Amino acid sequence: MSLPDKIDRPTPPPRLELRGLTKAYPSIIANDQVDMVVQPGEIHAVLGENGAGKSTLMKSICGVVKPDAGHILWDGQRVNVASPAHARALGIGMVFQHFSLFETLTVTENAALGLPGKPDLGDLARRIEAVSQRYGLAVEPQRLVHSLSVGERQRVEIIRCMLQNPRLLIMDEPTSVLTPQAVDKLFDTLRQLADGGCSILYISHKLHEIKALCHTATILRGGRVAGHCDPRRETETTMARLMVGQEVVGCRPGAKAASGPDVLVVRQLTHRTDDPFGTDLEDLCFTVRGGEIVGIAGVSGNGQQELLSLLSGESSSSSSAAIQILGTPAGRLGPAARRRLGLGYVPEERLGRGAVPGMSLLENALLTAHGTGLTQRGLIDAPALDAFAQRCIADFNVKCRGAQAPADSLSGGNLQKFIVGREILQSPKLLVVAQPTWGVDVQACAFIRRHLIELRDAGVAVLVVSDDLDELFEICDGLLVIAEGRLSPVKRREDTNVEEVGLWMSGLWPGSQALAHQPRISQERQHVAQT
Repeated sequence: MSLPDKIDRPTPPPRLELRGLTKAYPSIIANDQVDMVVQPGEIHAVLGENGAGKSTLMKSICGVVKPDAGHILWDGQRVNVASPAHARALGIGMVFQHFSLFETLTVTENAALGLPGKPDLGDLARRIEAVSQRYGLAVEPQRLVHSLSVGERQRVEIIRCMLQNPRLLIMDEPTSVLTPQAVDKLFDTLRQLADGGCSILYISHKLHEIKALCHTATILRGGRVAGHCDPRRETETTMARLMVGQEVVGCRPGAKAASGPDVLVVRQLTHRTDDPFGTDLEDLCFTVRGGEIVGIAGVSGNGQQELLSLLSGESSSSSSAAIQILGTPAGRLGPAARRRLGLGYVPEERLGRGAVPGMSLLENALLTAHGTGLTQRGLIDAPALDAFAQRCIADFNVKCRGAQAPADSLSGGNLQKFIVGREILQSPKLLVVAQPTWGVDVQACAFIRRHLIELRDAGVAVLVVSDDLDELFEICDGLLVIAEGRLSPVKRREDTNVEEVGLWMSGLWPGSQALAHQPRISQERQHVAQT
């Protein structure tokens, strides 16, 4: 009896399948009859604007929210994902954009909460160090989470998820805190995971990442599936059009006019932090002139928090003259006094720093803009406040339920547009912005960046602190890098490139202490750093 030439093996079922998944809230249908299929070993992108329903869909998969209708199939079997613990038991891990960490616990203790049983904390700390080195995600296991920057917390979320060896890994904006070199390393790791059969759901507003990494994409618009595509065969423009439903007007800065007067001057700024896990600042010097945008790049946790706190007035400098705003020594002035000099400030943390979550947009507008005619003799001018908030909502295209809507009811992109708008409408002479478009969709990114360029063109001095090199190269006139509390020399945007700045983010610029004290750096890397 002869054997058949070919044995037909059954096709494995999809790793994950969604059929008609629906989730409604009192004011909105977040997901409306969503269908999606994710195969084993597939890197599957989920695209959409802020508020398109991506986060709700992921939370349904992870057991954080319960769908109102529809089914979830896991390895071909219908499942009811009852809780995040159930999802982890199935092999589903997620790195959330909005973190789910306990601030009073250490990194190790937070990681232990996501693992079964009672892991030995010492052994777990060593595992965290190993994973952080493998994926290029520097983090100290014994640090308390409340002492971490936003970027460092995101690293903790990624590491905590990797420790679980998931069969489906959901990643929401995972690269916003990484250097280009670290992004390449993470992508190599994700490809290795996919080659080993792990499925990956990847959410990012960086369309060039989607194109480079993902095999397929599902596009959501208004809670519904608007289409599917192979990102490798699309352009960033066509993917943006699928997401938005129309052409996205990009950010095209015109020719820069001559710079104006020195608005922000930082000279020999040295600061010793009280936080045992913080970063000391050493002899920082830079200038931002009217009519220019200066960007500071860096891996989160290298002194950005300390610098921003000193610039905003939340912390005081030992020398008043170390920070000057329009010629006035401001190093020891408080936030209100600096605002009277013309400072506007957008912090990196939207909820809790930029806005109070449970307060309305109306009330949040008053928090920083009260000195612009919104109060009279200590009393709130209700009509003026309402007009200010409504103008901010209208001019900056904030999608919300009105000025009475609480801040935490808005999507990340819409809240960011409101906070940026609130500061711009106060007509600042100096605007300091941290992570202006972190976690913001492509249309909102272009919108915010255009407004920053318009502000520059109106003669305002703008300082942007960001982990996003694409953003900095798109809008900035001059670039610096912060690493281990020190600043690189300033370079004009046209005189450098992403690869060089990415290397500098490791502290390896010509003449830097990091370069001088690393004899084991390869000759090739030293040559790149010095050229």
